[in-house]
Formats: sequence, C-alpha cells, structure tokens
Amino acid sequence: MLTILPERVQELRRARGLGRSKLAKLSGLTERQVARLEGALPWKGELTADMANRIAAALQVQPETLLGDQPLTEVDLAAAPRTRSCSCC
Repeated sequence: MLTILPERVQELRRARGLGRSKLAKLSGLTERQVARLEGALPWKGELTADMANRIAAALQVQPETLLGDQPLTEVDLAAAPRTRSCSCC
C-alpha cells in the first residue's frame, strides 16, 4: 500500500493557492478524499498508484515527492501559474 505524507499534500496545495475543492476537481478525486490525504479525516480503503499519480499531477510534482522519496524543493513550493480550466474559478 502506498503512503502519501499528509503534510506534503497540504503544503503543496497551499503553495499552489488551491482549496481542497479545486484540488479535488483537478485530480478527479472527491473533496473528502483530498481531506483524507491531508490527514484531516481518517483514511479508509487503499491508496492506489492511480490516485497518487492524479494528485501529484494536479499539484505539478512527481509522485515520489508526495511519498517522501524526494525532498521538497523551492521549485515545488513556488506558486504555480494560474490557469483557468472552467469559467467558475
């Protein structure tokens, strides 16, 4: 089973200026799943490689960064350029 470091998800999400709902939309996960990945709610079920890849892609980092296999860099923590994927945000 994969284990993502909850503090990394939260730190990267905040660095990107994303709320949980926006990160959920970008990654294709539910807002509840994002909250669980951040440690705000107990995790239920198994974290799949697909989920790890989707959240990493949404945060614009390698999955290994979320797993703790790679350190966070200044580039990782830099604010991402804003792109509009919908007209609502």
